Amino acid sequence: MSEAKDWRSRITDDPEILAGKPVVKGTRIAVEHIVKLLVNGWAIEEVLENYPQLKREDVLAALKYAAWFQRHKPHAYNRLKLK
Repeated sequence: MSEAKDWRSRITDDPEILAGKPVVKGTRIAVEHIVKLLVNGWAIEEVLENYPQLKREDVLAALKYAAWFQRHKPHAYNRLKLK
């Protein structure tokens, strides 16, 4: 299964849920939140323990979505001046 199809089976955006932020399907857990937890040192197992409605594949899909977004939506970052 391709990377894009893999995350698309688990990640969605709906204007009625969290103002359209990408979330794990069937939840109100934003991709952004999952990525922030991992960046702040949480292990995948900790995320799963604290959010039992998630599966390991959901967390991995959130990371794959973030990587996809970084590659395919560079215009979102064009205004940032990273030093």
